[in-house]
Amino acid sequence: MILAQLWQCRSLRVLVNVLNSQKAKLYQMGIGKGVSRSTLAWANEHRDYRIFEEIANLMIKMAREVRSGICLDKFLDDKVVYAFDSSTISLCLSIFKWSKLHHDKGGIKMHSLYEVKTDVPAFVYISDASLHDSKAMVQITYESGTFYIFDRAYMALFNLYAIHQLGAFFVVREKRNMRFRFVEDKYYNNPESGILVDQLIEFTGYLTHKRYPEVLRRVVFYDIEGSRRFVFYTNNLQATAEGIALLYKYRWRVELFFKWIKQHLYIKVFYGTSENAVRIQIYCAIIAYCLVAILERKMELNMDIFSVLQILEKGAIDKTPLRELFENSKMSETDTLDDSLQLTIQF
Repeated sequence: MILAQLWQCRSLRVLVNVLNSQKAKLYQMGIGKGVSRSTLAWANEHRDYRIFEEIANLMIKMAREVRSGICLDKFLDDKVVYAFDSSTISLCLSIFKWSKLHHDKGGIKMHSLYEVKTDVPAFVYISDASLHDSKAMVQITYESGTFYIFDRAYMALFNLYAIHQLGAFFVVREKRNMRFRFVEDKYYNNPESGILVDQLIEFTGYLTHKRYPEVLRRVVFYDIEGSRRFVFYTNNLQATAEGIALLYKYRWRVELFFKWIKQHLYIKVFYGTSENAVRIQIYCAIIAYCLVAILERKMELNMDIFSVLQILEKGAIDKTPLRELFENSKMSETDTLDDSLQLTIQF
């Protein structure tokens, strides 16, 4: 299934045809004399997806360890920053009947806690598409002194207060106009950086105050390039207002991860119709991503993940040593220019 991800196989039949065309290499890979589509289909249907989930979590742990301490952004040197978001994978309800989202639509949702410094997901959780994003916040194991960045869908005050009580920090975008009173106005306005307001506030609504009874920081930022106004809430009172706005900007790294994995790995068309098969394929995509991340760092390739994936696609079952494979595949300036059109995550 990992090879299917690397080779972008459209179906199990394509995967079987490619594997059986390389029969001389199958034995040394531990596969045997050949592969049948019915065997793979049966395994997809009946082999517990939790096996793949555990392997994916192990690969995530290994990738984070290998890539820890690597940071080209000085702002992140002394910080641990996670961005949490989800992406819905649409499914045809007439085929995937277990996946009902609403009305005549089906889907499954992938939640990811993305470590900004290492460009590797620290946590992946797969749920029904009907699960509201904020309900997945309880699945996270929060670390004291760490920043967690959320979009407006996660403006669940009860969960945010739980993060605050654990000694962690959050930055979340305002979901709608909130009722509050000013505790302190810092009278800080910097047109050059886009900061319009930096205040300490306290919610005055009955439910909002009950769910978050302590003081919060409110920062208003204006994005000149996009002509958009953003309102952020955070429990961190020490960072600069510009720092809070910059932390939220890093949230787009998890959006880039979702877009990349959908574009370059195979999780939009599935090899089986059962929930078990769909989950297996998604976890295999995560495993493939982590394998590439580990390989790039251990071999010190200094390449973007798409380029590494392209080379592995061609030499996944070749006997050529990996070091030689990558040395022979150095891109020319023209190749680099062509690849710049691809969505990349730069390691």
